[in-house]
Amino acid sequence: MEESNLTNNPQIVQTDAGAKDGQDKCPKCGATEISLNINTGLLRCHFCRHEFEPVKVEGMETDISALKGQIIGSGALNIIADTNEVLTFKCSSCGAEVVIDTAQATQARCHWCRNTLSVNQQIPNGAVPDVVLPFKLKKEEGKKEIERFVGKRKFFAHPLFKQEFTTENVMGVYLPYMVVDLNANAYLTGQGEIEVRRYTRGGKNKTTYYDADLYDVERQFDIVVEGLTVESSADKLNSKASNKTNNIINSIMPFDTENSVKWNANYLKGFTSEKRDTNIDQLKNLVQTQAKDISRFKANDTLKQYNRGVAWSRENLYVKGEQWKAAYLPVWLYSYYQKKKNLLHYVAVNARTKETMGSIPINMKKLFGVSALVELIGLILWIITLQFLNTSDEEGNWGWLFLTAGFVFYGIMYARYRNKWARHYHEKETKATLSNLHRKDVFVKRKTGLTNPRMAGANNTSVSGSGFLSKFL
Repeated sequence: MEESNLTNNPQIVQTDAGAKDGQDKCPKCGATEISLNINTGLLRCHFCRHEFEPVKVEGMETDISALKGQIIGSGALNIIADTNEVLTFKCSSCGAEVVIDTAQATQARCHWCRNTLSVNQQIPNGAVPDVVLPFKLKKEEGKKEIERFVGKRKFFAHPLFKQEFTTENVMGVYLPYMVVDLNANAYLTGQGEIEVRRYTRGGKNKTTYYDADLYDVERQFDIVVEGLTVESSADKLNSKASNKTNNIINSIMPFDTENSVKWNANYLKGFTSEKRDTNIDQLKNLVQTQAKDISRFKANDTLKQYNRGVAWSRENLYVKGEQWKAAYLPVWLYSYYQKKKNLLHYVAVNARTKETMGSIPINMKKLFGVSALVELIGLILWIITLQFLNTSDEEGNWGWLFLTAGFVFYGIMYARYRNKWARHYHEKETKATLSNLHRKDVFVKRKTGLTNPRMAGANNTSVSGSGFLSKFL
């Protein structure tokens, strides 16, 4: 986003309009004992069993293609560091004063009349977001998903982990995120190659060559990005933390944020939550980078003829409008601390979609031993094959498959258990719509005798700053 017409005076939408601190009462009987019914997604009164529809946030732009300037939900405004976390409310039923520590909870009971008091009006300490996405997956279902994930990884799991693992430690957690909508115009220019011929030359050691047509390529289009979601906890944003498997939390996105409802503390009853501790300015660069990734991958739909790739030399994203909302999103979470490695492993379940990912402590001695055995078997098979087929590695050119069997096995198993590189594929999984496409493809020259099957410098399937390519090129 090198350029933007966003002003320094964003439009603030007061998303807690009409909210009251204190008691939330059942609209039918007036009781304050209210919580989420996961079966229906509705709030339920524990006294009369009446269920009522969730309220949607008003005032935010719903047609993102018409979004202009900057719109910020009041729950996403900057956190004020010296804001008190301990708040005192007067019970409207009996008049007693009740203290709520927002660092720990957003509800408390009056110790005299037992009515529930809630924090629904926003306070500038990150405790109250604009919207909340209610739990959809029951705890038993969440536990089953975690059991299934761990159960498939028991063979190489660390013995102590297998001994101590129990889903009784699974917790329902609302984690803080920023949900961002963008209305932008993307411009990309560079060069692309189209393979026109493939052939081999040589005797024993044949070499494959490629002929390709080189083109100057330009793409310009409007793009609407809806529900781009990033963590707003500084701790969870650190995906490369050496003592926590934070990437696991990131990998269970996306959430169906379009179904989020207006914040109400009653949705948190029975669950824990974590406060937001980052501001929009701290997240802007990450959002900009991911928005560019989304635009780059969206452009690939118009580049299918360039089977050797495209090397973009310039990428601009001009933002016409952006909208920010602070959100609480639901996760079933299991954690396990591996003391010897000082590493906190997570197994997490998206409590809306059942998407599950985790990191399992590995019995490294067992993994090394089995990998060595696989390597030995591969070596024996290679020798036997060479003798019985009366050929040589130079002629067959496949011996490396046997010689690297143990290393490949180790890599596959380590990745399956540890999932160190798991992440949310924002460039593909975020909802985005392309329109008003302008394209330019100008033939430059034919290149012959190339030895690389892919264009040198091709970056149209690369993700900025990730260090690796997309899940599937």
